[in-house]
Amino acid sequence: MTTAKQKDACDLLDADHKAVKKMFGEFEELTEARGNTREKKRALAEKICRELTVHTRIEEEIFYPGIRNAIRDELMMSEAEVEHESAKQLIAQIQAMEPGDAHYDAKVMVLGEYVDHHVKEERNEMFPKARATKVDLVKMRDALQARKEELMAEYEEKAAA
Repeated sequence: MTTAKQKDACDLLDADHKAVKKMFGEFEELTEARGNTREKKRALAEKICRELTVHTRIEEEIFYPGIRNAIRDELMMSEAEVEHESAKQLIAQIQAMEPGDAHYDAKVMVLGEYVDHHVKEERNEMFPKARATKVDLVKMRDALQARKEELMAEYEEKAAA
C-alpha cells in the first residue's frame, strides 16, 4: 500500500529498492551461517526474484515510458533497460537452480551487486531528472502501485496452483 512516505513514483520505487536491499543482506547472512540453510536460502531467493521481476515490470511498463521523453536522456534510459535485461538473465538462472548448486550463492550475490549499481543510478540521476519534469509522479505512483498489486496477485495465484 502507498504510505505518506511514498509521495511520488520515485519514492514508491525507492521503497522497493530498500526492501530488496534488506533481503540481499539477509541472504548474505545465510551464506555465512552454519547449518542447513538451503530452504531458507531458496525461499529468500524466490522472494527476491519475485520482487525484482515485479519491480522491473512496473518500471518498464509505466515509469520508463512515462519519463523517457520528458527527461530527454536516451542513453540513461537505454542503460537502465540493459541493466534490467542482465538482471532478468540472472534471475532466470537462479530460478533454474537449487541452493547448494555450484555458483547459486554467487549468482544471488552478483544479482544484488547489479541491483545496487542500478539503484544508485536511478536515485542519483534518473529520479532527480524525473522530478524536474512536469510528469505527474503522484498519479504515476498510483498507477505503479495498482500494477504492482496486480502482478503480485498473479504470482500468488501461480504459486497456489
